[in-house]
Amino acid sequence: MLAYIFRRLLLIVPTLFGIMVINFAIIQAAPGGPVEQMIAKVQGLDVSATARIAGSGQGETAVGGGKTALQTGNGQQSKYRGAQGLDPEFIAQIEKMYGFDKPAHERFWMMMKNYMVFDFGDSYFRDRAVIDLVLDKMPVSISLGLWTTILVYIISIPLGIMKALKDGSRFDIVTSSVVIVGNAIPSFLFAIILIIVFAGGRYLDWFPLRGLTSDNWADLTSWGKLTDYLWHMVLPVGALVIGGFASLAMLTKNSYLEEINKQYVMTARAKGLSERRVMYKHVFRNAMLIVVAGFPSAFIGILFTGSLLIEVIFSIDGLGLLGFEAVIKRDYPVMFASMFFFTLLGLIMGIIGDVMYHIIDPRIDFEKVEH
Repeated sequence: MLAYIFRRLLLIVPTLFGIMVINFAIIQAAPGGPVEQMIAKVQGLDVSATARIAGSGQGETAVGGGKTALQTGNGQQSKYRGAQGLDPEFIAQIEKMYGFDKPAHERFWMMMKNYMVFDFGDSYFRDRAVIDLVLDKMPVSISLGLWTTILVYIISIPLGIMKALKDGSRFDIVTSSVVIVGNAIPSFLFAIILIIVFAGGRYLDWFPLRGLTSDNWADLTSWGKLTDYLWHMVLPVGALVIGGFASLAMLTKNSYLEEINKQYVMTARAKGLSERRVMYKHVFRNAMLIVVAGFPSAFIGILFTGSLLIEVIFSIDGLGLLGFEAVIKRDYPVMFASMFFFTLLGLIMGIIGDVMYHIIDPRIDFEKVEH
């Protein structure tokens, strides 16, 4: 097993590199990059934009030159959208500030070289180190994903077992209908429905709409802080749970049904063991193998696919909202660092999932499977 883990760890490097290359090429080809974002601010006479230029080491002359170019122009064609009429030297200063004075391949190699030592640079628009931003937002997203994953498992496993034991019954049919609806409707739509019904949208005003804590959170007691945090988590976690328990419930049911029909179950019943002992001692351990071992992957899946829109909808200041704002503003350091971090975490969690398979059932040997 150690040899298998070592090979998987080695495969992380080319896999991560390939993913970063593809996404870097796609993002570079997309319009509206950071240079164009800054040009748009300058064209709108945005004070913060000109102040940022001044703070980049170019001096106040560059700012003044930019304003003059905006007024007079020189008639030259620019490769950036909205840059017509601006002084080329001013455009060059913006390119140098963001590192776009270098070819794309040089920027990519420099970025990957820095990433190898976990140097993610500084945000273009937040004036902070990217690693500090990620570390600040990470606990919020992890808590959201962890609570959701735990509740999904708590609901899905008993529901899946009951559906397997009552396969074909009215209970199974009704719950299957609920599962189908839950699987078909995305989490963000459930979030909107919950807001309309329970967060003062139209009917009830029971739960807060924004954030994870109240404005007076610092003044609350320890118990008050805990209850306030949990109260804010109800709607976002509820939306993720409703949209995420369906597939796991069906997986549990199908896994249980497969085990129930195996020979060892018939043998256990023939020995006179009670149905409860057969179901919850023999069948449960084998049926739950794929479900329990998939916990790391399920957590990463919820963190990747669900938390982004939920954080945006509920204004939760986590990695999802950070990434969304970075995409809108074309904050490349934050975008690529988030992509690098999530991809690396996903690959590592995949290895952990395989290790859990082996720990739960030592008969599973991935080295033999590979050969």
